[in-house]
Amino acid sequence: MIIPYGRHHIDEEDIQAVVSVLRSGSLTQGPFVSAFEKSIADYVGAKYAVAVSSATAALHLAAIAAGVRSNTTLITSPITFVASANAGFYAGGNVAFADIDENDVNMSAKSLKTALANNPNTKAIVPVHYAGLPCKDMPEIKSLADSVGAKVIEDAAHALGAVYESGKLVGCCENSTMTVFSLHPVKSIAAGEGGVITTNDEKIFHQLNRLRSHGINKRSEELSSIENGFTKDIPNPWYFEMQELGFHYRITDIQCALAKSQLQKLPKFLSHRRLLAEIYDKNLKGIDCLKPAQNTGRNLSSHHIYPVRIDFASLRISRASFMKKLSEKEIITQVHYIPVVLHPYYRQKGFELSAYPAAEKFYDEALSLPLFFDLTFADQARVIDTIKGILFK
Repeated sequence: MIIPYGRHHIDEEDIQAVVSVLRSGSLTQGPFVSAFEKSIADYVGAKYAVAVSSATAALHLAAIAAGVRSNTTLITSPITFVASANAGFYAGGNVAFADIDENDVNMSAKSLKTALANNPNTKAIVPVHYAGLPCKDMPEIKSLADSVGAKVIEDAAHALGAVYESGKLVGCCENSTMTVFSLHPVKSIAAGEGGVITTNDEKIFHQLNRLRSHGINKRSEELSSIENGFTKDIPNPWYFEMQELGFHYRITDIQCALAKSQLQKLPKFLSHRRLLAEIYDKNLKGIDCLKPAQNTGRNLSSHHIYPVRIDFASLRISRASFMKKLSEKEIITQVHYIPVVLHPYYRQKGFELSAYPAAEKFYDEALSLPLFFDLTFADQARVIDTIKGILFK
């Protein structure tokens, strides 16, 4: 039986939640979207939540709301999925990177200072909570952002359910203007596809709602053209305004019903993921050539993935060969991530991986082991035994 690196969990409650939408007559732009948004805002402790078609769409809209545009910059980590950086280009701005802290793979505040000095017109800083572990430097990152008039957008695609050292949940935006979550199937909860932005800023909340639906405003109290929006003192019920260039980034009621059902199970998802991470920690301890990429914060992380660092050079085995040996035993692993600056699109723009030495070293050693709710202890033991068998052969 193949063991993937990640997989969603769907039960009968989730299926019935989707069926209830199909029977409701409201498939999109209906009550299930707002119900899910309220649930997730309440869960993380934020005032507002806006659900959209993907976390990529969420990052794009957040970058616009943060003020990224021509001749401004978005700074993020080189160790992330390309969407974190692409959001800056989508919004018409430039992109820069701050290297990671080699101890936790999250953005280094020290590196961010340098990046800000080199990019004085920065409007957005996007720290990534890698593997679900909250960036420990968030207060300092927020302070640095404030000092240059930039807004912090937390890329928490991995981190729904994660907890800051303060005890508050990621998404409450205590040190940011916006936080972005993913509803992709391998993330904390699944909606098929989807993303969420949380914020405590009412003005940004309304802007995000407009941007996700073509830039259209239907709120009578915010109409620009009173003469077209009202007949005497009565709002014209058909009237709406496109007030800015927006996008079709709406999410459906079907997806939100599934996500809301999944959200109710998040505590048990998190508990099992944490236990699996602790088992990996215990059983892989003492192997000289292998160590967890993050060895702190097990009680804080949402444990989206379990990344390790393997000294392939000293083993005299390539990562590709190592992964192939595991695959032959029906164990699928992955690398999170190819550094953004290594992709041809970014290399053509002049970025070089050598400028980010901590990210470069991490990429040389990174491997993500299987971790998901339905991973049994027996299957995990098989993963561990197979890895040891390859390493000590």
